[in-house]
Amino acid sequence: MKKALVLGASGGIGYSIVKELSSRGVQVTAFARTKSRLEKLFAADPSVSIFAGDLFQLHDLREAATGVDVIFHAANIPYEQWETKLQGLVTNILTVVKENSVRLAMADNVYAYGRAGKCVVETTPKNPHTKKGKIRLQMEEKVKGSGVPFILAHFPDFYGPNAENTLLHYTLKNVAKHKKAAYVGDPKIAKEFIFTPDAAKALVNLAFHEEAYGQVWNIPSSGVVTGDELVEKLREISGYDKKVSVISKNMIRLLGLFNAGMREVVEMFYLNEEPVVLDGGKYEKWIGPLPRTPYKQGLMRTLEFMAQDTEASS
Repeated sequence: MKKALVLGASGGIGYSIVKELSSRGVQVTAFARTKSRLEKLFAADPSVSIFAGDLFQLHDLREAATGVDVIFHAANIPYEQWETKLQGLVTNILTVVKENSVRLAMADNVYAYGRAGKCVVETTPKNPHTKKGKIRLQMEEKVKGSGVPFILAHFPDFYGPNAENTLLHYTLKNVAKHKKAAYVGDPKIAKEFIFTPDAAKALVNLAFHEEAYGQVWNIPSSGVVTGDELVEKLREISGYDKKVSVISKNMIRLLGLFNAGMREVVEMFYLNEEPVVLDGGKYEKWIGPLPRTPYKQGLMRTLEFMAQDTEASS
């Protein structure tokens, strides 16, 4: 791989994919909607070219994909747009992948597995019970039936540098400001969060392996952790001493009366009550050891990035 296109480069996982590719000497085109954000994130990296465009405009995708070997799809759209727009977005990407005879590497979540529980392997039946889970499964089946060489990687919830549209970010953003923070879900229930640089490294590793294409891969985190344990680690790292409240399902349901996005979040709240925990045995067998940054180190690096980002904005 000499040149890659990363869609959704200004998001959490997209940003880390760009940085991982650049660190390996790959020339990267970072694609997202907002030019100013792309410039802020990547202007200092000579291996990265920025492209401000719209994923729903084929001509933008076609122009950005010129000369690339692999397209990394890490873009997302608001929940409330999934039903009407997500399939069209995937269709555009597959069209450009086919036209350019390139490969596709996709970052996906665990929604299609439904209530699959723990130790979920790639062959675990996908029985989504939510609207969004069914949409993700339709997207997966569309990619599998497209005939393009693809990698589809399922990840747990993200956290990490620039990963702002995540559940854990709601806690971290106020911890970083030393304000009263909140944790989404029951802080006694153990679940997994994956550090975005680890997720990016695993996906890029897969993209460099010929035998990885045409397959689905599960990429777990460094282990399960409770909200209480995360808060304790944050206190150790930063000296944070404020109370951390809990955001319950009923609270989100109430917010949903006034906000369409919050109404969509309620449907996925089961993942905070019955976490899906991925098994990475297939990856370790065929690719090697999984990147597993300990939570304390990952949280420290995330808070450092947030501090630097705040300084750069002021």
